[in-house]
Amino acid sequence: MSLFWRMFMLNAVVLAIATVLLIGPWVTVSSPVRLHEALVIGGGLIAMLAVNALLFRIGLAPLKRLTKAMADANLLEPGQRAQVTGHGEIAQLTETFNVMLSRLEAERAASSGRVLSAQESERLRVARELHDEVGQTLTAVVLQFKGLAARAPKELREDVVTAQETVRDSLEEVRRIARRLRPGVLEDLGLVSALRALTLEFAGPGVTVAHEVDGSLPALGRQAELVLYRVAQEAMTNAARHSKATTIGLELRSAEDPAVELIVRDDGRGLQGAKEGAGLQGMRERALLLGATLTLTSGDARGTTVRLRVPLAKDGAV
Repeated sequence: MSLFWRMFMLNAVVLAIATVLLIGPWVTVSSPVRLHEALVIGGGLIAMLAVNALLFRIGLAPLKRLTKAMADANLLEPGQRAQVTGHGEIAQLTETFNVMLSRLEAERAASSGRVLSAQESERLRVARELHDEVGQTLTAVVLQFKGLAARAPKELREDVVTAQETVRDSLEEVRRIARRLRPGVLEDLGLVSALRALTLEFAGPGVTVAHEVDGSLPALGRQAELVLYRVAQEAMTNAARHSKATTIGLELRSAEDPAVELIVRDDGRGLQGAKEGAGLQGMRERALLLGATLTLTSGDARGTTVRLRVPLAKDGAV
């Protein structure tokens, strides 16, 4: 039954009941209308309006559920679907919305894949230029300062050495940025070694980083390793710089179903109801590439846990 006829039938039922009551012996109206008759008619009108409102609420409930599903839909959290109930126009509309949502999720995943691939290519280009161009130039400057310090007068030698150390520190910073843009250890030694190196990078004064990485993980594809590394990198960056955490824990392990789980915990100030920024959205987009599930939980007082669950095929591949 279409929505129009459903609403029409609901009103017809209410009006038919009111007509039967009026023409039956239960309700009589005098002229002029007496007080008790007016009260009966007024009460009947209120009852009819209440029943009509209730029937309309029941009849439009599926449309209200669909509206809520549309408002809650998030392409970064795939799998959400509106419940299809009953038949007719609303059921068809709900099914159409679910099909549209599936198509949008597929298109979003494909476009995110292209964007992230282009982003990684650009990072590789910038990292190479930093290493080859800026890095070599700063290395030459360090060597020049070293030679200059050997020939400089005593009163200038200390200043030259200070300038040399400043340039050397800048060189180390450029190399660190290049490693973050494109971690060579990930390509050369694999995910396990790259994650262990990442924890060493974030450990420092006031920040304790612990890691527990399963060395017997199944073989993962290049894209899966890159996604796991980038999510770990972003989660640890948020914990160290934004959450003001003093303890960070990283865990990579095999899970049932089968799957691989990456867990990053910290004792920082937590999410505190803050909106997700570009970093968290980037992690969700990377998770979409693998069909993975990314969840963020935060305690009432402190601490945040980022959990990435990457499903594996039956043969253990991503």
